[in-house]
Amino acid sequence: MRRLTVGLLTLALVATACGSDSEAGRTPDSVAADQAGSDAPTPDTTTPGTDLVDPADSSPAAAPTGEGWTVLVYSIADTDLEPFMMDDVNEMGTVGSGPGVNIVGLVDRSSDYSADPVLDVGDWQGAKLLHIQEGSAEVLDDLGDVNTGDPQLLADFIATGITNFPAARYSLIISDHGASWPGVGGDESSQYDTLSLAELEAGIQAGLAGAGLDAFDLLGFDACLMATYEVASELAPYADRLLASQELEPGHGWDYGALQLLNDNPDTDVDTLGSALIDGFEAQAKAQDTSTEITLSLVDLTKMGAVDAAMNEFTSALTERAAALGPIIGRERAKVLSFGRNPDPANDTHMVDLGILVSEIGIDALDVSDQADTVIRAINDSVVDSVAGAATQGATGLSIYFPPQQTWFSSDYYAVEAAAGWSGFLDAYYTGGAEIPADEQPQFEGNDADIFFDEDGLNVSGIFDLAAEGNIVTAAIDYGIVDADGTITFIGVEPAAVADDGSGRALGIFDLTVLTISDGQDTAYAYLDMRVDEESGLATIDVPLAYYPPGEGTTSYDDVLLSLVFDSDGNIVSETYYLYNEETDTYGELTTEPNGIIVPLVYQSNPDGTGEWVPTSDVGLFADLPNLVYDLEPLESGTQLYVELSVSDFGGNEDFVSAYATVP
Repeated sequence: MRRLTVGLLTLALVATACGSDSEAGRTPDSVAADQAGSDAPTPDTTTPGTDLVDPADSSPAAAPTGEGWTVLVYSIADTDLEPFMMDDVNEMGTVGSGPGVNIVGLVDRSSDYSADPVLDVGDWQGAKLLHIQEGSAEVLDDLGDVNTGDPQLLADFIATGITNFPAARYSLIISDHGASWPGVGGDESSQYDTLSLAELEAGIQAGLAGAGLDAFDLLGFDACLMATYEVASELAPYADRLLASQELEPGHGWDYGALQLLNDNPDTDVDTLGSALIDGFEAQAKAQDTSTEITLSLVDLTKMGAVDAAMNEFTSALTERAAALGPIIGRERAKVLSFGRNPDPANDTHMVDLGILVSEIGIDALDVSDQADTVIRAINDSVVDSVAGAATQGATGLSIYFPPQQTWFSSDYYAVEAAAGWSGFLDAYYTGGAEIPADEQPQFEGNDADIFFDEDGLNVSGIFDLAAEGNIVTAAIDYGIVDADGTITFIGVEPAAVADDGSGRALGIFDLTVLTISDGQDTAYAYLDMRVDEESGLATIDVPLAYYPPGEGTTSYDDVLLSLVFDSDGNIVSETYYLYNEETDTYGELTTEPNGIIVPLVYQSNPDGTGEWVPTSDVGLFADLPNLVYDLEPLESGTQLYVELSVSDFGGNEDFVSAYATVP
């Protein structure tokens, strides 16, 4: 456990709740007098929340008592999400602190993304400690430039907020970019410092201990990807409930107007509040046409002990049988609902739905079905409420980390204590894959694919050695356009099929359409990575892009992921642009300047055998996102194509056949 430093922070958060001595003669007594008769309680100046030490080295303080709720909001808005997060603070102001709730926010703003005024505070840079009222906010302190990635800052905010705003129930909401088990945040004025999962645990534990509170009633992450087994298990001792999303969140995040419930009924219990926040999030997403891929789940952390015990039994059984069950596990991993996907595996989060994965493994691997059933029951018991969009239906409420190949596994995962058993299984799974004998690895007969055109498009097939059939987990067709110099510009990948008749035949079909994006002046081909949900009939297409902000030239760009969802008739159901931050490995909804430039990223294979993801250089589109138009257009007759049909086993061994073709 990381030890938190002893001593006062530069914030002097005790003074923040009472008025700083540097504020033109204001004293703690004068501030208390200012607050007399208001909804805010008189701060307790005798119990500072900043002299925090490691809880193991100190006696716990006496927990404050009060009525209703105190909602602490830790807004890491010194990032590109600032415009969205300022909207959130304004939403809090539609509720305001009242008879049922005190809303206290540490709001750290950037100098780069928004100058919009917030409530009656105006614009600012750096952090302010706010007691949010209806339509206004009392500035408890102007904190200046702080590092929201410092767990000591989080600890002091928690301790001071609880101490100075006593309540019957408490919630902590942390808002910004989320990265699942790697943590949250990315304070841009502090070298993109994040709060790792270990730092979250340290900060929350110390903050609670400093205030004399055992646990929050509700711990929320208004951030992407934080509804994971790792997060829930690690932070279970510090809250009764966890509210978080498995998938990337749209920029608008939660609807904080739902907090009005607390003023209407100060005795609101935690599950009712959690469900109200879920309902508000869903309603806002529907209103803004972002509901297709949403997730949000309320998890009972008091039941995580049962989930942990079930997972330990399940992972032990899997680890012992990892090599034998490898093909089953690999096939289920390849098709399971996953979150934060990216066509470039280096930028993929590799998070998959835990409940679905375990269930499908249990169905196909009878020798671990009893352990799988126990995990499913434990997850179902722990997830109190949830919502999912049309493209994420079936999400069970918790995700888990599972890179399909060891190449993409991060060694940082070993530091996640709650995932020790799972990381041990992953090691065994990767080892089993590495030990597949050479004569049982995929190998096609020859190098050339069989091809023909029909009404479905270009059919590509090949025969592979049946000795590898039992280990095959995926098949795919990649297709690209051949340039005059022999360079191949790949424009898409889709799943292919392996025959189950013992023939060893793999088959992929390319329908000869290509995704295009147009700004009304120019049109560009874009790369697509498509997956289809057979139950809903929806196709989700992930499109890698580059964004060039205006005035920054063409030497650097931001990595962007466009998620498009089509229905069975080819109509676009939703479109969301996410910015990928390589400094923090996080995603957040992209905000652009309309005169910026969006350029599709494609995978380019060169004649010398090298290849890389590159922006297309011939066409740039104005980044007026609401007015961009997407279409699946047929390729022109005479277009030169290159196609690859590949099969892979669970060890990552693969082989492919290829062909050149001309669109008729």
